[in-house]
Formats: sequence, structure tokens, C-alpha cells
Amino acid sequence: MPRSAHYQPLLLRILHSASGILVIAAIITGFLVYNTYDRRFGKIPFPQIADIQGIHGTFALFFLLLLPAFALYSFHAGQKRLLQSDSLRQLTQVGRPIWWVSLQRLANTLMLIAAVLAVNSGRMMKEEWLPTLQLHHIWYSLHLCAWVVMVCCVAIHVLMSTKVGGAPLLLSIFSWKFRPEDSPAKWSSRFRGWLSNSANFGALKNNFMQNNFSLRIIEVIVLCGIFTAFILPVFFPGSES
Repeated sequence: MPRSAHYQPLLLRILHSASGILVIAAIITGFLVYNTYDRRFGKIPFPQIADIQGIHGTFALFFLLLLPAFALYSFHAGQKRLLQSDSLRQLTQVGRPIWWVSLQRLANTLMLIAAVLAVNSGRMMKEEWLPTLQLHHIWYSLHLCAWVVMVCCVAIHVLMSTKVGGAPLLLSIFSWKFRPEDSPAKWSSRFRGWLSNSANFGALKNNFMQNNFSLRIIEVIVLCGIFTAFILPVFFPGSES
């Protein structure tokens, strides 16, 4: 594969494509849930779908199962696509190429945070709330807010990708070609190397303190949030799973 062509690591393409499909499916079904039961901010005359809550919950659950791997990859191998130590300063350079890149990095980071808010608030909701029009619950309000942020971040992600790399960048995420050093046969050895580095407390501490401290804090928040989403039904068995 030519080095000059847009190239995305194979594992990123797999995780990105799978999570992207699930996120878009959850966003669409989430709107249909709102359109069926809530409608306070407007509605679209779509035909109602039986058990739309269950369909939405299924997509959300599969996304939650994939989220740990996607988050870990994003915060490590893909950290250049997330918030950088100088991103906020670069956002003041409106209209310049670095502004578009920084805006996309910020949207990517906010998307991970919104995803954690969405899965946690969704896990805390009860199935009977919406059919009985119990719309006042804080968890439902947080879930709506997370939906709005996710929609905005996905839109910015796509628009900025188009602005920065155009159609070749967008198409590169769907290519199945990969370089020899990116072969799936080498994933296990790379994963063992990552685990070895993670087990080195001194190196881990230095990496946390010196390498993009703000992003490391966000990583801790996101990973703790994902863990919380998995254990919530244990402590709140009445919540929606």
C-alpha cells in the first residue's frame, strides 16, 4: 500500500466501524423512543415500532460491550485523534487548518464522555417510565442530554473528517487492505507488550504525569464510567439492562 495514501490501522477500522454502526443505530432508535413516548420538543409522524425500547436497549448493550476496547484503543494507540495539551490554544486559530483538526479532536473526546453518560443513564432508567409518561426522572433527562451531545459530536466528526481529509480519508476507514506490520497475527504480541508496560508502575506513573495530563484524567473518568455501567444493574436490579 502506498505510504502517501490515507491509511488507518486495521484494528481502528474494525472498532470504529462496529462502534459507529451501533452508535448510529442507538441514536436513531433513541429518537424513535422519544418520538413514541415523549414528543415535548416536537415530533415526526413516523409509524410506531413495537418494543422500540427493547430494540434501542439491544443496540446500546452491544455498544457497551464494545466500548471498553474502543476506549482503550482511542486513549492509547489513537490518542493523537483526541484532545491534546495545546488543543484549546489551537481552537483560537479559527479558520486555519489546525483549528479544524483541533475541533475534530475535541468532538472525538466529548463523544467518549457522552457515550459514558449515555450508557450509565440508560442503565439507570426503568422500562415503565416512558410508557407511563414519567418524564421527570433525572436519569431520563441526562440520557436525552447525552443523545444530543452524541448527535452533535458525530456530525462534527464526519464534517471535520471531510474537511481535513476529504473523500479519501472517509473511504480509508472502510478499506480492508493493511500493511504487513499491521497484520492481525501481530496483535497478540502488541497486546502483551502493552500489558507489560501497563504493569510497570513507574513507567505508568511517568506516562500519566507527563504525557497529556488532561487526556489521562479524561481516560480515568471514561474507564471508571464504563466499569460503573457494567455493575449498575447489580446494585439497581430494577434498572433497564
